[in-house]
Amino acid sequence: MSKSKEFDIVVHGATGFTGRLVVEYLMARYPNGSNTSGLHWAMGGRSASKLAAVREEIGAPADTPLIVTEGTDPASLKALTDRTRLVLTTVGPYQLYGNELVAACATSGTDYVDLCGEPVWMRKMIDANEAAAKASGARIVFSCGFDSIPFDLGVLMLQNEMKAKYGTTANRVRGRVRKLKGTFSGGTSASLKETMVSAKQNPAEMALLRNAFSLTPGFEGPPQPFGNKPLFDEAIGAWVGPFVMAAINTRNVHRSNFLLGHPYGTDFVYDEMTVTGTGEKGEARANALANDKSMGADDGPKPGEGPSKAERDAGHYDALFLGHDAAGHTVRVGVTGDRDPGYGSTSKMIAESAVCLLTDATDTKGGIWTPAAAMGTKLIARLKANAGLTFAMEE
Repeated sequence: MSKSKEFDIVVHGATGFTGRLVVEYLMARYPNGSNTSGLHWAMGGRSASKLAAVREEIGAPADTPLIVTEGTDPASLKALTDRTRLVLTTVGPYQLYGNELVAACATSGTDYVDLCGEPVWMRKMIDANEAAAKASGARIVFSCGFDSIPFDLGVLMLQNEMKAKYGTTANRVRGRVRKLKGTFSGGTSASLKETMVSAKQNPAEMALLRNAFSLTPGFEGPPQPFGNKPLFDEAIGAWVGPFVMAAINTRNVHRSNFLLGHPYGTDFVYDEMTVTGTGEKGEARANALANDKSMGADDGPKPGEGPSKAERDAGHYDALFLGHDAAGHTVRVGVTGDRDPGYGSTSKMIAESAVCLLTDATDTKGGIWTPAAAMGTKLIARLKANAGLTFAMEE
């Protein structure tokens, strides 16, 4: 499959917890040298000895290539981008370790996918690198894990179904997490902490963090629900509480609408919350969720740490997307994943995003994209076929 470059994919951060899972998935699904996949990929990181140790620990073939890269050195990053068509990076927080890599990919025409959930940093990268990416042809796609693929693609599917069924799109969509078992990653926790520290020191960053349209430069839509307080949701007949990933997912959904030319409408309203149940128990759970500060706690998972395979395999999630158009028509779409969100499912989603960008979404031009805008229904099909996700219409 390689076209003029040595590798199709380099997994940058292969010695980290999530990076290892990505490599294990590629080994199983897209083995190097396979006649069926045609993919050639390598493990990347800062230490040759650590890369070799991980290669042995996870049972990767001894000839799996190892690429040593200093993550902030321009010459080292140029050497990396000269050798690969796409960089898949799990090295976060991206606001600490991603600036130079994004710039290197954008200027060299090398595709890029990550797991970023840091909207302020993403906006900075858009402002700094989108013109270069468009000029070089590099496709830069942020947020290719649990934040924000199930939500970004769930809304896309709902809007496509609404259009097909009623000839219009939904100007109001609710994202409601019905089930979630598993932990969020240590990288997600670290990114949240770094984002808040930086925003508290910079009023302009805090303003971006609070703006639902922070990733749509030059466009401001209607006021959006904050989603930070418990409420009884009449649309589903249950109590709902805040969903910790809503701050990034909602912004990516609005950016998808923006990049696609506002097919969801310029009056589109979207929020995400967690379903906690009915009655007094549902209300109590919603209040408890609103007061939960565990994501930012010091005793949470650290980058490089994560759950056991048994715990990952026991995890799952289920989200409902409920859309209404101006005439009152309703469409419901359910999205599920068969592993824990932060690790097991995320590692499969980012790997499939990389493969989809290279093999399926070949018409996507250079720029800084969301998964829905860059890969759309092609990625939905790939995730359903390979990664344990379902996307289905509901009555």
